[in-house]
Amino acid sequence: MPKREISSDKIFDLLSDILLKVLLPLYLLVMLYGWFFNKTIFWKWFFYGIVFVMAAAVFDIWRRKARFKRVQGFLSDRELLLKLKKMRPTEFEEYIADLFLKLGYKTQTVGGSYDRGIDVIAEKDGIKHYIQCKKFITQKVTVGAMRDFYGAITDHLANGKGYFITTNKFTLEAEKFTEDKPIELIDGQRLIEYIRLAEKETSVLKSSSLGKCPKCGGNLIERKSKFGKFYGCSNYPNCRFTKKV
Repeated sequence: MPKREISSDKIFDLLSDILLKVLLPLYLLVMLYGWFFNKTIFWKWFFYGIVFVMAAAVFDIWRRKARFKRVQGFLSDRELLLKLKKMRPTEFEEYIADLFLKLGYKTQTVGGSYDRGIDVIAEKDGIKHYIQCKKFITQKVTVGAMRDFYGAITDHLANGKGYFITTNKFTLEAEKFTEDKPIELIDGQRLIEYIRLAEKETSVLKSSSLGKCPKCGGNLIERKSKFGKFYGCSNYPNCRFTKKV
């Protein structure tokens, strides 16, 4: 029998489960005991808890960034899509939040039992966009799921729009439902395009940044047009500042 390989992600997930299901309840019991019977213990462990939560938050940020880099790696489009399909739903939501962060948005993960159809909120230029994530392997997104998503975001939308992202495909009925609505459908192949765009944007910003845009504070990047080279803002088309080389 071949030896089973345990990935670092599975180890981290196991540690997270131990933390939430074992250590956190024990910590709360200690706090409860200290509150009623020993205030010294309570305050001592209260400050320990603050330090631990801060350390856990830093670790979680590092873990999410590391996962984003590992998933991208040097995989082919097909391998990358298979990797995404193997994620847990919560992992996929975190990955999408990181992806939009790479694309210049401020992101917030909302997913969970009470997300009301919105898994990620992505904000750019003061406009909020709402994202639903479906990590499907073979199942297609149905029109029913699309109706639920539209119902969840219709009261929130101003100038923004909704993004429905899946690792598989949409049914024809689901696609037709969104034709006249501010919802962009991103299937597995389209998602790969977004990921490659994020890779390219990150690479360009690292290698070609030539200072800050005086209008919006974005990075100035060397670009080319039929008229020659020029410096343009990385926030284009929202900022159209240019400067001659």
